[in-house]
Amino acid sequence: MRGVLRRLTWGLADQAVTSLVSFVVGIVVARSLGALEFGAFSLAWVTYGVVVNISRGLATDPLAVRFSGVDRPAWRTAVASSSGMAIVVGLTTGAISAGIGAVVGGRIGAAFVALGIVLPGLMLQDSWRFAFFAAGHGGKAFVSDMTWALALVPLLYLASQDASVTSFVLAWGGAGVFAALVSGVQAGVLPRVTRARHWLRDHRDLSLRYLTENVTLSGAYQLRMYGLGAFAGVAAVGTVRGAEMLLGPFFIVLSGIGLVAVPEAARVLRRAAPRLWVFCLLLGGAQAVAALAWGLLLLVALPDSWGRALLGEVWLTAAALVLPATLSVTFAGFNTGAAAGLRALGIARRSLKAQLCASAFYLVGGVSGGAIGGALGSSWGAACATFCAGFVWWVTLRAGIRERVQLESELDSVQETPEMRNT
Repeated sequence: MRGVLRRLTWGLADQAVTSLVSFVVGIVVARSLGALEFGAFSLAWVTYGVVVNISRGLATDPLAVRFSGVDRPAWRTAVASSSGMAIVVGLTTGAISAGIGAVVGGRIGAAFVALGIVLPGLMLQDSWRFAFFAAGHGGKAFVSDMTWALALVPLLYLASQDASVTSFVLAWGGAGVFAALVSGVQAGVLPRVTRARHWLRDHRDLSLRYLTENVTLSGAYQLRMYGLGAFAGVAAVGTVRGAEMLLGPFFIVLSGIGLVAVPEAARVLRRAAPRLWVFCLLLGGAQAVAALAWGLLLLVALPDSWGRALLGEVWLTAAALVLPATLSVTFAGFNTGAAAGLRALGIARRSLKAQLCASAFYLVGGVSGGAIGGALGSSWGAACATFCAGFVWWVTLRAGIRERVQLESELDSVQETPEMRNT
């Protein structure tokens, strides 16, 4: 128990820094650029989220499932390959992002070109974080993100002197690239890009399904934003993002626990499969309570003057979205408990089906709500969709645990010796 609490504490501390980085960058950009340009920045931001999930599906999710708590030589070999895979993802998507940005042009195009430049380093930095948590070295992941946060201070200052979407994306991404270099020194492992193909081949049974699962998750969010922008304008995208930023402290809990959730669930599963259900319920319940508590605090105690001080003109429209945004992340936090359990079980086919259903609900709810009621309608549509998705996640987890228990029982009966059968 002490080891679990220590690893969880590092996860929360690390994510506190990451969430603080996201929050500060969002606040600075929102105040410096206004709703329209902040909307362009937000489109690049959610695109980064899609790429991160591609990288995790192909590189770090299989690492967390199959190499958590293994001996160091096996970990080093696996990390060299998985980090190489992350770099390949960053190079490929970075080239695509820059090409699209050059074609689109304008503020949005400039943001995507800048994003393409920094994506390879950002993917490498994210892969180091997950590698450290798989090894139980959360303190090293914390150092990595602290490095990112500290490097942001001078870079954001320089970007604000000539405020533009491009300068802020490069400042944020450049700090992440520097953190990736520091993380590589901590790990003492050299990424092997040449082994990316071997990594994909050896773990394709998990990685391809996790890739699809992760892309549908982040892709649904991105398509919701694109659809909202098409129906209600780019400023509406900035409004939704502004409301979500106010829930930043909750994301510290959600993402911090998420960093250690799959490795810890895998450890629980190895000890006793039936205990996984209780573990996931506690995990999801804790996250849901934290989200709801923070959202209610915002609704009751946040004065309008503070909201305007944080978000500037974005607050004028974002304030009405706090309640549906709170409910959406509350339901999502509860559902991540089931998702972590399915990952630990290694039954990617089941988790993929659940994620496809959940993403379809989210996309339909968010886009149709946006078409009917703009940013507010999109927020309520997303909240209702996330609630409905919970039934799919938890029913799927229950079926997966039942299947695992039955399989273990059958294996035990097969391994029983003839002498034991005769007694």
